[in-house]
Amino acid sequence: MRVAAIIQARMGSTRLPGKVLKKVLGKTLLEYQLERVGRASTIDETVVATTDNEKDNPIAELCERLSVPVYRGSEEDVLSRYYEAATLYHADVVVRLTSDCPLIDPEVIDKVTGTFLTNSDQYDYVSNTLQRTYPRGLDTEVLPFRVLEEAFHSADKKPYREHVTLYVYQHPEKYRLFNYGNHTNESEYRWTVDTEEDFELIKKILEELYNENDSFSWKDVLKVCKKNPRLVSINRGVRQKTV
Repeated sequence: MRVAAIIQARMGSTRLPGKVLKKVLGKTLLEYQLERVGRASTIDETVVATTDNEKDNPIAELCERLSVPVYRGSEEDVLSRYYEAATLYHADVVVRLTSDCPLIDPEVIDKVTGTFLTNSDQYDYVSNTLQRTYPRGLDTEVLPFRVLEEAFHSADKKPYREHVTLYVYQHPEKYRLFNYGNHTNESEYRWTVDTEEDFELIKKILEELYNENDSFSWKDVLKVCKKNPRLVSINRGVRQKTV
């Protein structure tokens, strides 16, 4: 099966516009994420799915410079953007990632994706987000193209179109769902970028770890956070937007 990681990205974040192209150590957050996703052994191709709005030209230009496949589609109907990107790049399996996760770990991607690939006859959707045990920012969702296609044709409510997999995991009577959990609950940590405080935390983590070891793991990040509670307090008050 051909596995495509599709990363949704746009410049129009409401709380931190242009966040994906904000730089740390001379490199954009999207570049860090692409670099890390590229180390996942279960992924055959990584595609950035951005919008066809002119304001997202810089994202497309960065992808072209990095020779990363890019697809441009609807800004509001993200489900259609994913479906069209998956169709164009002949994906049998789609790994959904979001561009606000620059510390995404290839090992976590491989564990979640590998669980699906090994049990594709038993599961229609595998993620580490149904019941959170990993820090937010390592989010990985995996589903076969047939399920994505079915959701594309069946999802008839605006939230379902805006949130790619919402239709699937809100219909457990229809789809076989599986949550991949960590052996300890580390969900209190927030390593996603949605606000200036989030970016400040990620910036400090990258400055701490990247130059010494550019393939640091999420466990390395966890060690830094546990040793430096003041660091974690930077974005402690940020609340995730609800669906």
